[in-house]
Amino acid sequence: MHIAEGFLPPVHAAGWALAAAPFVIHGARKVVTEVREHPENRLLLGAAGAFTFVVSALKLPSVTGSSSHPTGAGLGAILFRPPVMAFLCTVVLAFQALLLAHGGVTTLGANVFAMGVVGPWVGYAVFRAVGWVAPRESGVAWGPAVFAAVATANLATYVTTSIQLAWAFPDPVSGFIGAAAKFLGIFAVTQLPLAVVEGLLGVLLFRVLGDVAGAQLHNLRRDAADPVAAEVTR
Repeated sequence: MHIAEGFLPPVHAAGWALAAAPFVIHGARKVVTEVREHPENRLLLGAAGAFTFVVSALKLPSVTGSSSHPTGAGLGAILFRPPVMAFLCTVVLAFQALLLAHGGVTTLGANVFAMGVVGPWVGYAVFRAVGWVAPRESGVAWGPAVFAAVATANLATYVTTSIQLAWAFPDPVSGFIGAAAKFLGIFAVTQLPLAVVEGLLGVLLFRVLGDVAGAQLHNLRRDAADPVAAEVTR
């Protein structure tokens, strides 16, 4: 989600910026390491960033002060691990705030934390969990793992944004819990179908990448303990 410019109280905006900063710095170092050690993956890294930029720029109004859209972060997390996406999402969100008036500079930390930290880590955890529970030897294809990871990364982002907004604007009667329930309920109307669509798009894109960049994908999946990834580059 993109929380609009100036919508969060200054203390909340600063707090989320401080919370996101360590992840972004670590992600920047991971990007430098990836490019230095595997220069052949530069184009794929650029494609992951471009995909995130394009799909997350599709703004659908949801509630006052925010919007609903795909995120693209789950796919990048599968390809390059979550730390890299913290940095890529920061670049994406900064460009969108400055060039498209989508999101904001003061709310950049909150948006990065939701879309660049929580979303990728949740999506990647789901990807690994599905691969561990249903390895390739069981006959389960990699598609469900990619779909689940991309869709849950999307949903985790909207859940985090709902919590951020509820924390900043608690309900006068029911407080934080009541506000969170309201934000989650409103966002669900648009975000649930968007998560499904993004999950399907992620599966399709992975299939295309496997056809046109199979060698690069194989190099990216250097973890031999990841059975789903082995199936992707089979």
